[in-house]
Amino acid sequence: MNQRTINTLEFDKILAQLSAFAESGKTRKMIDHDIVSTDLDEILQMINEVDDASTMLRYKAVELGGITDIKQHVRRAEIGSMLGVQELNEIRSMLNRKHMLGGVFNDFEDDEVALGYLPIYINGLPDIHFLYRRITETVDDSQVLDHASEDLLRIRRRIRSEEGKIRDRLNDIIRGSNQKKLSDSIITMRNNRYVVPVKVEHQGEFSGIVHDISSSGQTVYMEPMAVVQMTNQIQRLRDEEQTEVERILYQLSAEVAEVGSELSMTDDALHHMDMVFSKAKYGARIRGSKPEVARTGGIHLPAAFHPLIPEDEVVKNDIMMDAETRAVIITGPNTGGKTVTIKTIGLSVLMAQSGIPVPARDGSRLRLFEKVYSDIGDEQSIEQSLSTFSSHMTNITGILDEADENSLVLLDELGAGTDPEEGAALAISILEYLLAKRSTIVATTHYPQLKSFSYTREDTLNASVEFDVETLSPTYRLLMGIPGKSNAFEISNKLGLNGDVIERARNLSGRDNEDVNEMITALERHTRKAQDNEQETQRLLKDAEKLHSSLDTQVADYEAYKEKLRKEARVDANRIIKEAETRADEVIRTLEDMKKLGADIQEHELINQKKALTDSYYQEDIRKKERATKKEKISAGDEVDVLSYGQKGEVLEVKDDSVTVQMGIIKMKVGMDEVKKRKKEQPKRTVSRRINKTSVKRELDLRGERYEEALRKLDQYLDQVMLSNYNEVEIIHGKGTGALQKGVQQFLRTHPKVKSFRGGMPSEGGFGVTVVEMK
Repeated sequence: MNQRTINTLEFDKILAQLSAFAESGKTRKMIDHDIVSTDLDEILQMINEVDDASTMLRYKAVELGGITDIKQHVRRAEIGSMLGVQELNEIRSMLNRKHMLGGVFNDFEDDEVALGYLPIYINGLPDIHFLYRRITETVDDSQVLDHASEDLLRIRRRIRSEEGKIRDRLNDIIRGSNQKKLSDSIITMRNNRYVVPVKVEHQGEFSGIVHDISSSGQTVYMEPMAVVQMTNQIQRLRDEEQTEVERILYQLSAEVAEVGSELSMTDDALHHMDMVFSKAKYGARIRGSKPEVARTGGIHLPAAFHPLIPEDEVVKNDIMMDAETRAVIITGPNTGGKTVTIKTIGLSVLMAQSGIPVPARDGSRLRLFEKVYSDIGDEQSIEQSLSTFSSHMTNITGILDEADENSLVLLDELGAGTDPEEGAALAISILEYLLAKRSTIVATTHYPQLKSFSYTREDTLNASVEFDVETLSPTYRLLMGIPGKSNAFEISNKLGLNGDVIERARNLSGRDNEDVNEMITALERHTRKAQDNEQETQRLLKDAEKLHSSLDTQVADYEAYKEKLRKEARVDANRIIKEAETRADEVIRTLEDMKKLGADIQEHELINQKKALTDSYYQEDIRKKERATKKEKISAGDEVDVLSYGQKGEVLEVKDDSVTVQMGIIKMKVGMDEVKKRKKEQPKRTVSRRINKTSVKRELDLRGERYEEALRKLDQYLDQVMLSNYNEVEIIHGKGTGALQKGVQQFLRTHPKVKSFRGGMPSEGGFGVTVVEMK
């Protein structure tokens, strides 16, 4: 893309805003007009990578701080130079960021969020995390650690010991008979030597070496002779310390050199991540969307807006050009938004071909352009003694020479700056020349001749920006398919111009021109009405969908609540009857005891009384009355829904009008009308989206899992269940020793979204299953 187009479309300002989201200075330098690509495969890869990053940012903040250019450090290490502590820390920071990003990608994989493009950049890197540990064990933010080597630890201990002795000796000096000779009772440092402040008049009485003098000249800083040798010893130890530190840093630098190629790969991958996430963050800030880019086709930008205009001021417009439309002629008043419209189109193309989300609603589609040319704004050149018209023509001459069928040409006020009749003729000739070369053109104009030009060609479309005559101001709304009309007479009338003058002007303008304006006015009115009706229809449709969803939820909740009440009533009834049966057993035992004592009681009467009580106990029938509405061909191996039990299973055998079905751990024979064939699941698409809630199963199998892993999976599963709006799910933990069952039920008792739970019924798996009811 040429620099003139970058500047006139203000794409450089977009890049400057994008750079603000980059973490690394190296990434910011990479963000220039060269990021615009004309290779379709590269463009699609960039768009999909940014879509992955946008998906991740919607779920959580992804931290990329600490990314710096470490390639220069690696090159220095490879030629044998010693890396400093700061350089090693920058390498450590990059390795740590790579490790953390790997963990983030694993978290998204565990949450079943599909990311098809970004993880390979990090997961495909060689594992050199050992170098991170070596650097961490060797240096902190500012120095080599004491424990980096035994020699360094020994030397620093000796230094601290000697420094302690010196301080003790100096404290004796400043508290003793010399105190009156001192300006202050403090110990300080000059030239890495310990000194005390001595009054200048006592300098000759104080035994020591002068290292500094105060600005007033009243105090000299002297090193007492008593500590000179001790300080010299510390200096020798510090020289040993420096030698050992350099040895350690050289050794660590050599280890960096050994994995130099791996570190360079890490640098490339992390800076690529920085670039991708910068685009995603910028797209989120402007509320952009993922575009579709194809080699052929038109331009489809629903609710498009200029990304540099504040959100509370910008007007969004639908910009549509089908594949057969090669040119759009936009007319309308000055300051009505024509230039903003063509800049929005040009910026959307450049942003899409850079992998940046475009300023439009979801569903945007753009064709690939290998070249984008623009002629926009006042191009008067004083230096070259060119008028506005001459400057425009010079620019357009270059465009006509270079444009082809893969070019987008944006022309603002085509033919302006000269005689209207000649300018209009020249504008039409330029358009015809570019159309003959099959270029895609968006042009703005004031010439009425260009309004009728599009009616003579099937590949050209009129458009206009709306003007409100009542308020004498533009609305900035784009009307596709409708040419702009002149509002001079209406505006003049509003401004109070004499009516006779306006009427005379109407007569002079000709009846044909007035009829065209009336036709355009009617088209504008009908178009506005259609757009208003479409917006109202969309609003009503959303309200209806929301109401329908709410009613579905309420009906499901009602049915679940009703069934819950029924179960509770049955449980209460069974409890009452069981209590009565227990009391009856006690009565019968009493009667039997009486019989043993000689009372005349018949045995069959006792049996009949007990049976009557037992028969009153309500046994809940878990079978449902639901049956298949149509007959299907069922074969062994088919996955089916068992309607009478509300479970899914696999057909093992088909015989006459019955089938044998495996439902979890239960095998059962049911009627043919009690099963319904399940649809085969479609293979998952590798697009960046969160798995739909219907993919969450109604049961979680924890059999064979370790205790801690099982509870972690249970926690994640309950989160997914809440998002899926299930009322009841099953946790399969098996019988075993009962430890896993106990742990699961203890966890459920403390979970804030679990309303209740119970052991499974025989048909549900018995003690090996816990049925959970969600709030």
